[in-house]
Amino acid sequence: MEKNVSIETEIITLGQFLKLADVIQSGGMAKWFLSEHDVFVNGEQDQRRGRKLSVGDRIEIPSVGNFVISR
Repeated sequence: MEKNVSIETEIITLGQFLKLADVIQSGGMAKWFLSEHDVFVNGEQDQRRGRKLSVGDRIEIPSVGNFVISR
C-alpha cells in the first residue's frame, strides 16, 4: 500500500523527503540511509540525497514502504 506524503512546495529533495516521511529522524541521517538502503524513484534506483522530487513522484524503499508525493 502506498503512503501519500504531502508537500507544500513545488519540489523537495530526496533527503528532505526521507525526513518528512518519517523514514529517518534527522536530515543528517540521509547520507547514511541512502548508502545503506536501496531507494527507487519512479522505478529507477537513486542514492542522491539532492535528487529533486515533485508531486506525482513515486518512491519505493524495500523493507520500508512505497510512497507518493502529493500536494
